[in-house]
Amino acid sequence: MAYVGRPPANAALTAADLNNGIVSADKLATNAVTEVKVNADAITNAKTEFTPGLTIKGDGSSADGKLVLNCSQNSHGVSIAGPAHSAGQSYNLVLPTSVGSNGQVLATNGSTNNQLTWVDAVEAKPTVANVSQTISPATSQTFNITGTGFVSIPIVEFIKSDTGAITRAGAVSFTSATALSVTATLATGAYYVRVENNDGNAGRSANAIITASTAPVWSTAAGSLGSAAGDFSGTVTTVAATSDSAITYSEVSSPAVLIGSGSGQANCALNSSTGAITTTDFGGSSTTATLYTFTLRATDAEGQTADRVFTLQSSFGATGGGQFN
Repeated sequence: MAYVGRPPANAALTAADLNNGIVSADKLATNAVTEVKVNADAITNAKTEFTPGLTIKGDGSSADGKLVLNCSQNSHGVSIAGPAHSAGQSYNLVLPTSVGSNGQVLATNGSTNNQLTWVDAVEAKPTVANVSQTISPATSQTFNITGTGFVSIPIVEFIKSDTGAITRAGAVSFTSATALSVTATLATGAYYVRVENNDGNAGRSANAIITASTAPVWSTAAGSLGSAAGDFSGTVTTVAATSDSAITYSEVSSPAVLIGSGSGQANCALNSSTGAITTTDFGGSSTTATLYTFTLRATDAEGQTADRVFTLQSSFGATGGGQFN
């Protein structure tokens, strides 16, 4: 039998005795190259550089290819494995070009050649738009809640701003990912709105956007507030309205009739807090009896309004001054 290199009796076969490429995979029996056949320092970094890449195969049966990273003592390890054959997947993951910030996670761009990027770790939480609404208290009301990320059908809760008491909506109708129709009965007060999707992710309005409040109601009957002599000075009359919050009074006639001293104006002042109507010269420069018709508005702290039309009559007679109602 022919031999290669020096006679075997003289020396063992060495790498120098073999032509490059002479030992190929098909020349080696399975498991022929074991740890005891390779010196501990024989496999160096230079011998483990793979161009253009490294393929770790499955066993052709049920074990998927995987890369195992051991601890320093080789007693523990974590692995990265390919997906199962049944998934039929072939794709590439490309690492980011720089290091991310604290708390960020890797995300793909969704293409076959997935470029990984660092993104902030966030949950898919719904948001509630800060759209203020006022509803009647202590009665069932149906109204809309807008926002983003709603999933059919979420839980909607109302959190009272002063006590933290929670009232759950009696009914929720899913309109879209940005709109809900809800029915609830709320006591007087202001409420934050919390929407919780079925996966447990929830969002709450930044402000108390739902106010349950009674609109102003006029106590003073519409129509005539009486009459006063022309040139009268003092309190002509006082109007009043009630609500569950503070009320302010204003004239909304266009042009103004009660307030102002021009032609056709009563030359009065309206106290916005008390509703008192006063004058220093009722009717101003007018010297003829005039019926002044004007509209007053009562506005509560929630911005609800109630308008009412009133009249005041000026009079001129032989007796001159003096107020009468």
